[in-house]
Amino acid sequence: MDKRIEKAWGALLEACRVNLNHKELEQVTRAFEYAYDILGERTWSSGEVIIVHSLEVAQVVAEEIGLGVDSVTAGLLHNVPYEDVPRRPGIKEIETRFGPFVGGILEGMAKINALGTDTVDLHSENYRKLMLALAGDVRVILVKIADRLHVMRHLDNYPADVQSKISVETSHLYAPLAHRLGLYYVNSELLDLCLKYITPEAYYHVSERLQESELERKNFVAEFVKPIEEKLKAKGFKFEMKARTKAINSIWNKMSKQAVAFDEVFDIFAIRVILDSNKETEKSDCWQVYSIVTEEYQANPERMRDWITVPKSNGYESLHATVLGPHKKWVEIQIRTRRMDEIAEKGLAAHWKYKGGSASMEMEKWLASVREILENPELNVVDFIDEFNTNIYNEEIFVFTPKGDLRRLPAGATLLDFAYEIHSVVGDHCVGGMVDGKKVTLKYKLKNGEQISIDTSNNQKPKLDWLDIAITSKAKNRIKSSLNEERKREAENGKEILTRKLKNWKIDYNDELIRILLKHYQLKLAQDFYYNISTGKIDTLDIKEVITAKDEADHSVKHKLEDSLPNEQVKELEFTGGDDYLIIDNNLKNVNHKLAQCCNPIFGDDIFGFVTISEGIKIHRRTCPNARQMFERYPYRIIPAKWRESDKRSSFQATIRLSGTDDVGIVAQISHVISKDIGVSMRSINIDSLNGEFEGTLRVYVNNLDHLDFLMRKLQHIKGIQHVSRADT
Repeated sequence: MDKRIEKAWGALLEACRVNLNHKELEQVTRAFEYAYDILGERTWSSGEVIIVHSLEVAQVVAEEIGLGVDSVTAGLLHNVPYEDVPRRPGIKEIETRFGPFVGGILEGMAKINALGTDTVDLHSENYRKLMLALAGDVRVILVKIADRLHVMRHLDNYPADVQSKISVETSHLYAPLAHRLGLYYVNSELLDLCLKYITPEAYYHVSERLQESELERKNFVAEFVKPIEEKLKAKGFKFEMKARTKAINSIWNKMSKQAVAFDEVFDIFAIRVILDSNKETEKSDCWQVYSIVTEEYQANPERMRDWITVPKSNGYESLHATVLGPHKKWVEIQIRTRRMDEIAEKGLAAHWKYKGGSASMEMEKWLASVREILENPELNVVDFIDEFNTNIYNEEIFVFTPKGDLRRLPAGATLLDFAYEIHSVVGDHCVGGMVDGKKVTLKYKLKNGEQISIDTSNNQKPKLDWLDIAITSKAKNRIKSSLNEERKREAENGKEILTRKLKNWKIDYNDELIRILLKHYQLKLAQDFYYNISTGKIDTLDIKEVITAKDEADHSVKHKLEDSLPNEQVKELEFTGGDDYLIIDNNLKNVNHKLAQCCNPIFGDDIFGFVTISEGIKIHRRTCPNARQMFERYPYRIIPAKWRESDKRSSFQATIRLSGTDDVGIVAQISHVISKDIGVSMRSINIDSLNGEFEGTLRVYVNNLDHLDFLMRKLQHIKGIQHVSRADT
């Protein structure tokens, strides 16, 4: 047997002996022999031995998460049904050998693996299916988290693009799940590893600073704990005290959010007091220790956190206080019992130990709410993942219904969130409420311990700005769902209005027509178009004008002009082969078209024709200041036009603006460049001078656009001239 396999198997056995009995160890041994018989010493393309990965995942399940024999067995066998081997067993066969619980966990993992989650796009619909699969048996999540932790620890074996993708997915999904299930250390390690691969420079900066300041922290902790240890021993407490350094990712987040350096983060570590207390005296013991600590060191009352009286929804229990320690440094101190510490370390897994193998009621309620949200077919998966990731790390508050039932909500939750927490119908019809007997609005932010009642009205319905008031995923998703239903009803009404109008106008309703209208109104979805019709944002008369203008634009340029000008004038005009462009001659002798004075086109400019009511066709530059208004208001009068390619020399009037320093003789220099150097005819020159600066306007005649550009470059080179540009008039 490969030595790597022997070593991994020995380590797993050692970890299992702590919590498993003889019979359970026999099951783990059978599972290893079964997996080895099927997988042998096969490796993945990265060179990692498959069964070594399985053994190490099972070790994480047993040692770091603290689950029982079925979960350890599932961790050991989780690769067996998926590898390409001659004898690949089905889950049914594994269930027959190792029982229904092992089969159930592997079936849940099979659903996840079928989605290819290691490479799934965060914006993919597969995320909904993934979350639904995870929201089944909690042990599936725990074994999958163990698997992901092992993958992250060995991420160096993967290519750079895969490292990035797996890290992003882990930070969005598996780390928040670990946190929600109380696996704080697993969550911290996952986030640290994500930072290492997503932002390596940040990871190594904090890591190096922690190493540099390690001795200083040890000395401070020793000085801090000494008087407390003496007092606790004098009172007869059995306890352990230890310092816990904050995770690298957590420190980096504080540095980023507060825009401070490493040395300015005051709570880089916390000191923990772990008591050996009986279940009956746990709470009173913790409060006694709190009293001893705050007698020795001044406490900050605003930073006090009591999760002993009302534990967090994931089961976390502890007293947190921030006190002013030696050298005027603020220090966080956490007070808990051995049982509380195990729940804090192992999270939900510890509940199996203390509550006889079932998840807490709060955890089951949370998983049920996740399932309910995910089963909504209109859920925006990306929004859900973002909110899921954000909300899971929020602090919690506790409020009461009028009957005295306790409800947990994230800190910052509003009255509207509470209404949706009670029931979606209550939320939809909520108009306000009472908090401790005082009337409040939907926006009211709830505080710990308040008693809430909700006022409703049958006339009330969700509004778009409610999305800015609510903060919980449950409330936001219900509001979005209700708004979508209302939008659909309006859209159906808008579609009916449009089809009725088109019938009256004797215009066919078809997909091509809707496509043209969507493009005109710059909308992506037909539903948005119909909704805007129903709500009056788009006038049906405006739609008729757009359709009529399109029909006119579909005619050739020649056809268009035949509708606007006398036939004899049209005959004198010249068009391109397909009649799709009017040809403009640079000799400008054609009396039926004139150059517009608002923009003075020059041969070479991009141009278009505009059919006037009494002055024939005016030729404008595409950059004419009036162009946008003409295109928007009179699209049916716009004529595509081109210059005729010609070597003939013609004269076009152009206006040039100048500015710069008013040096002596500047006008003479400008005149010299125009008349002598370039050979351009100057119509007028106007120079205004003030405080040593001048602004001027030149009107000149040039042959074409290139000629004008050449002149402007020459002028720019005159000493004292700072700016040269072409004016529209």
